[in-house]
Amino acid sequence: MNSPDAPDVPDARPRATDPAPVCSAKGCRTPAVWVLAWNNPKLHTPERRKTWLACDEHREHLSSFLGVRGFLKDVVTLAEWERGSAADR
Repeated sequence: MNSPDAPDVPDARPRATDPAPVCSAKGCRTPAVWVLAWNNPKLHTPERRKTWLACDEHREHLSSFLGVRGFLKDVVTLAEWERGSAADR
C-alpha cells in the first residue's frame, strides 16, 4: 500500500544488527517507538501482518489512516514487538 503520508514498511522485523528503526511517516526520521500491525483484507490472508513504524508524534495520524480503511489490527510498542519476534525464533 502506498500513500503520500505513510510509506509501506517491509514485514521483516528489526534485528540487532539493523540500523535504529525510524518512523514511517513521510519525511520523519525520528526513532520509532510504536509498531502498527495491519493488513488489507482484499489482498492479504487474515493472519498476515504488514507493519508501519511510528514515533509518538505520528502514532495517532498513522493509526487513523489505517483505521478508517479497516486495515489496522494492532498497535504495540516496538519493544513489545521485538520481544514477540524473539519468542518466535
